[in-house]
Amino acid sequence: MSVCGEAVGAGSLPSELVVHIFSFLAGPDRLRASAACSHWRECLFYPALWPRLRLSLRVSPAERPRLEFLMRKCGWFVRELRVQFAADNYPSGGAAAAAAAEGAAVAAGDGEAAPLCPRWLELLRTYLELVMCVLSSVRNNRNLQKLSLFGDISILQQHGSLSNTYLGKVDPDGKKIKQIQQLFEEILGNSRQLKWLSCGFMLQIVTPTSLSSLSNPIANTMEHLSLLDNHIPGNTTLITAVELERFVNLRSLALDFCDFTAEMARVLADSNHVPLHRLSLLVHSVSIMHKSLDSMPEDENWKALMRNSTNLRVYIMAFDVKSDDMLRILKPSIPLERIHFDSYITCVSGAVVDLISRQYDKFLTHFILMNDVIDMSGFPDLSDNRNEDPLVLLAWRCTRLSLLAVHGYTVWAHNLIAIARLRGSDLKVLEVTEESIDFDQGELADQDVDPVHNLIEQVSLGLGRPWHAVMDIELLSIFTEPTRHFYREMQSFSEGI
Repeated sequence: MSVCGEAVGAGSLPSELVVHIFSFLAGPDRLRASAACSHWRECLFYPALWPRLRLSLRVSPAERPRLEFLMRKCGWFVRELRVQFAADNYPSGGAAAAAAAEGAAVAAGDGEAAPLCPRWLELLRTYLELVMCVLSSVRNNRNLQKLSLFGDISILQQHGSLSNTYLGKVDPDGKKIKQIQQLFEEILGNSRQLKWLSCGFMLQIVTPTSLSSLSNPIANTMEHLSLLDNHIPGNTTLITAVELERFVNLRSLALDFCDFTAEMARVLADSNHVPLHRLSLLVHSVSIMHKSLDSMPEDENWKALMRNSTNLRVYIMAFDVKSDDMLRILKPSIPLERIHFDSYITCVSGAVVDLISRQYDKFLTHFILMNDVIDMSGFPDLSDNRNEDPLVLLAWRCTRLSLLAVHGYTVWAHNLIAIARLRGSDLKVLEVTEESIDFDQGELADQDVDPVHNLIEQVSLGLGRPWHAVMDIELLSIFTEPTRHFYREMQSFSEGI
């Protein structure tokens, strides 16, 4: 087609019109449309089209060119940036094998260095490069309102935490780590609109001095703050009660439980602070080992906090925490809505589950029980030496329970049927792995009834929908990727105010 002798086509459309058309397309469709011509490619990265950028990055050298291109185009104007760094394929043996080798070398006392896994070294080296790429691209972005970084570079107990030996090999003089920390502080110092700051398991990116880079006006208007890092040395804390006093408008907070002290609870309970709506706490055996529980909030602190924050709800993730410690931590006045247990060394006791069902019956909606302890004698049975199964009591008492997930603990078939009948269709998610389910001798002896078929039928009837046990645990991140699941759920938990 021609008008006045000039060719007219898609390439001659005004930039404003192309951008307007792109605004109706999803991200992948925009990318495909931008291949039409160079003019459309130029319009693809117009700031109005990319206010939010959410990236899930494999820790792989192949990601770097694409990441550099994307961050160069969008980093200077994006308003919401969420990045997840994830190693898809962990080296076999991984950090656990390295840790075992280190232990063997120390035990031998021969002074020889333990062998390090080459793939882990390469993985960590790539990870540091990708983090620097992201941070350097947004260091001068003053429009940034939400910054969320998650570094799933190791699995907390399953493979062991990456030791300083690996960091020392990849970054011997610590320059890269220091540069990353400085870039992070620059972002905080340059921010003018930051409302949401979330940093989880990012290998020492946050230091005890990082938050001092935030100006008082920004700290005063911050609405969400999440600082979780199991790699910080010793008894270091990332935020103190004194620092927290600046965050008077905070509505959502996520911290290591050992960092959340009674003094912090008093700060948040002060009338000068707006009501806190969401509190996520990571309870980790390593933190308890290096830090003390003596400073944790007592029941009167929780009561005072609830008086100022009547809509407060708490989410707790517990990694390999001893039952005695959990019994100390679980104060009666905590408005506990969600709890997630993940064990690789120690198991949760029936007493802990029973305490939760009695104390938090008015609040609890999510209960996850995960156990990967290798025990040839079989899975632990919470109902041992008890008249009633603690999980059945949990379903009976906690009338708001909507999610129950169990792996690695014995769940008797008749108890699973009872749970389904007690909660019915209100139990939106019931995930129990096939290997966790057991049948008593009476059910197995009845040759006229297939126990497995009967279980599926009865649970489905109780829930009012088709149900089946989880046959492949690898398909559910709730079991296989506990830290990522916790971080993702914590984000949605905090946003759901």
